Amino acid sequence: MEQIKAVIFDMDGVLLDTESMCDKTWAAALAEKGVRNDLGAIDKCRGTNMSDTLRILKELYGKDFPAEKFMKRSGELFHEMEISSGIPVMPFAAQILKYLKPRYRLALASSTKKTSVCRQLGNAGLLEYFETLTTGDMVVHGKPDPEIYALACKSLGLEPEVCVAVEDSPNGIKSASSCGMRTIMVPDKVQPDDELLPLIWKVCGNLGEIERIL
Repeated sequence: MEQIKAVIFDMDGVLLDTESMCDKTWAAALAEKGVRNDLGAIDKCRGTNMSDTLRILKELYGKDFPAEKFMKRSGELFHEMEISSGIPVMPFAAQILKYLKPRYRLALASSTKKTSVCRQLGNAGLLEYFETLTTGDMVVHGKPDPEIYALACKSLGLEPEVCVAVEDSPNGIKSASSCGMRTIMVPDKVQPDDELLPLIWKVCGNLGEIERIL
């Protein structure tokens, strides 16, 4: 097994508790349109970029569903929540980054667009830990496609075999694993099932447990 040289983090649901906020804003935006919120749409979209999210929404709710308008409204509600109360930082996020920084190269691979990543991580005081940022607006194919993790590894000049991904979603785990990386899953909203477990190197209950692994 190759020696680990870098750790590449997802952001949403791993470092920042944006997923809980998205749960609320999606429910509110669906309610405004009189659409039921029982098809598991948000779980299917966790970790995906905008184009894939729009595609999934139309697959679930029909081709006439105004997916673009829905996402715009959900984004407006999210921004209102971010301004009014901020985005909570996940437990042990700062602690694990401080621990890893002297030991490994650190990078980010997030499906969120770069402007939002920089703002949200900057406000949380976490941006300074990362050597490179690879974001959803830099790739054609979002997670679970391996493109974003392949690009993140390339940004560090490293092969995937010497990089570890820290993820919370099945789409993220599939993306990193198919890229050839080892994966650490810190489940947030979705627990790993029997299909996903073979793709996971280690499962941790929280970010703090990573210190026992790396």
